[in-house]
Amino acid sequence: MDKKRLLGHILQQLEALYQNAVDSANRAHQSATDSESVAENKYDTQGLEAAYLAEGQTRRVHDCARDLAEFKSFVEGFNSQSVQCVCDGAFVAIEDSDGVERQLFMSQVGGGLKVDWQGKEIMLITSSAPLGRAMHGLVLGDEFVVSIKGEKKSYFITALS
Repeated sequence: MDKKRLLGHILQQLEALYQNAVDSANRAHQSATDSESVAENKYDTQGLEAAYLAEGQTRRVHDCARDLAEFKSFVEGFNSQSVQCVCDGAFVAIEDSDGVERQLFMSQVGGGLKVDWQGKEIMLITSSAPLGRAMHGLVLGDEFVVSIKGEKKSYFITALS
């Protein structure tokens, strides 16, 4: 697997998320300041709701910008050497006890983001997520159990690079 290309693809997805957040924030701000948002009576809350939405979208833009900057920094310092254990920058394939395989990329940011890569869905996972915490430091062939939403599930690491 060409991880440099995968990292570039993930970076593009994070940039698209950031741009989407900026566009949404701009629309929310326009709505909040539009003349249609002026309250007609004390029960009309459309303007107030639009302002709350604009504030939330602005926070989302800041979060996306922080994630994007952190991932760019990671990509710039990325060492293409193969990893020996599950850590940030590792591509990990796991299989559950039912034989269902998942492709994961350990990242400091973007947890939950799914990207299509060479016909496969790869999900970014952080080491603060239950699954990421359970896998951190494990090696190829290790088996582990994780409790998610009160349900214990067993996994086996089938690929690591």
